[in-house]
Amino acid sequence: MSAQAPAAPAMPGAPAAGFAPPSVALCTIGLAMASFMQVLDTTIANVSLPAISGNLGASSQQATWVITSFAVSTAIALPLTGWLSRRFGETRLFVWATLAFTVASLLCGLAQSMGMLVVSRALQGFVAGPMYPITQSLLVSIYPREKRGQALALLAMVTVVAPIAGPILGGWITDNYSWEWIFLINVPLGVFAALVVGSQLKGRPEQIEKPKMDYVGLVTLVIGVGALQLVLDLGNDEDWFSSAKIVVLSCVSVVALAVFLIWELTDKDPIVDLRLFRHRNFRAGTLALVVAYAAFFSVALLIPLWLQRDMGYTAIWAGLATAPIGILPVILTPFVGKYAGRYDMRMLASIAFVFLSLTSFLRSGFNLQVDFQHVAGVQLLMGVGVALFFMPVLQILLSDLDGREIAAGSGLATFLRTLGGSFAASLTTWLWAHRTQEHHAHLTEHISAYTPGMQDQVAAMGQGDLQHGAALLNTMINHQASQMGFNDIFYLLGWVFLAIIAFLWLARPPFGAGAGSAASAGGH
Repeated sequence: MSAQAPAAPAMPGAPAAGFAPPSVALCTIGLAMASFMQVLDTTIANVSLPAISGNLGASSQQATWVITSFAVSTAIALPLTGWLSRRFGETRLFVWATLAFTVASLLCGLAQSMGMLVVSRALQGFVAGPMYPITQSLLVSIYPREKRGQALALLAMVTVVAPIAGPILGGWITDNYSWEWIFLINVPLGVFAALVVGSQLKGRPEQIEKPKMDYVGLVTLVIGVGALQLVLDLGNDEDWFSSAKIVVLSCVSVVALAVFLIWELTDKDPIVDLRLFRHRNFRAGTLALVVAYAAFFSVALLIPLWLQRDMGYTAIWAGLATAPIGILPVILTPFVGKYAGRYDMRMLASIAFVFLSLTSFLRSGFNLQVDFQHVAGVQLLMGVGVALFFMPVLQILLSDLDGREIAAGSGLATFLRTLGGSFAASLTTWLWAHRTQEHHAHLTEHISAYTPGMQDQVAAMGQGDLQHGAALLNTMINHQASQMGFNDIFYLLGWVFLAIIAFLWLARPPFGAGAGSAASAGGH
């Protein structure tokens, strides 16, 4: 694309391509801060659940709804981003959503019962839904076309660092202060972000539409996605389809989502524009993003669980062992954003997936004697792949969308990415448990009380106490079986990351962010 090309006129309902805020840097800080705050809250409460349940007099099972309510509400709200941005305008939607998120965070911190906390988290999750995709769309609109890669690279860094920082920050705050502050810290951040972005983008021209409310699409979306998210969140605890609850929720979800898909594809003004998948690059990029994020989420879920369950790490030390994954993305992001446009985005993303695959294969060779340095070292190496992954894939999937489709496409891709993470969480924990059971059975099939010398060896392990020795032996076998299951999953993930490369090469240049908008407006 020529740097001397005339500025393209803003399309109806599109981001204002020619608008520049008084301070691009200050506006970027406000947008990034709001996005960081929102993504951080997807994981910050995870390590605080025991403290929350103890303080509010609830069971550990009830406390999990603090996570589930947020995830369900966010999943429902994300696909609505396009409709909401058309109805209220992107700037106004961002400011309102950020302020509402701040109020919901305050309510979470002031909650005196588990019921109030869950309701507040559900509200927080719902208003959080549009924040990330709208941030993405606003960043694309305030930067000149040649610098949009840098903006997307910054957002990619936030996407990577915030979920990693969440458990570490949450654990530190809970240990040193109280769990309420994991929510209350959002209040000054949210107010600052809303005021800064609102003032910086005050003069940004936007054409507000009044699309009709697609009630059928809305109701089937809420029921279908809500039921599906509950199935994914509760499936492992309820033993999947042996539970009547899971069967009923699954049937409700399938029927509602089937109606939703048929209705949205045939309605003239759908609440979720599934026709975006007619764009080749959006199709290929979204497919790569969803599968890659699901695999990445599996890694992020498995490592801390393995460190605490089998390696004996505390929550804080497990967080420190996983944290190096964020070091290189922070260092490399400015360079990736500045220079990535000189290269084929498919090639950059392919290199990223090679690194992600390599680190998965390295973990498949771990054993129970692996030390902190090796775990942290592989996490650090994985950071190379993460640094090169998000920005190129985001740029590919946004490249053939026109101006008015960017917010809707970003919301839809983020929704599917989030849903992919939920599927990955459920499938990974189930597969780990299943493979652990299989390995446990294989390891114990040749162990018998009648094996010559077995009782003597077991008694020796227990220092003469046969029962204690048997318990120690069983614990050793459990850990070994769990480690073997862990290795199996990472071996599989290594091949999954390599397979994603094929999806990338289904896309076709040009890959400039919002290239579709420029093309349709004559901006080339």
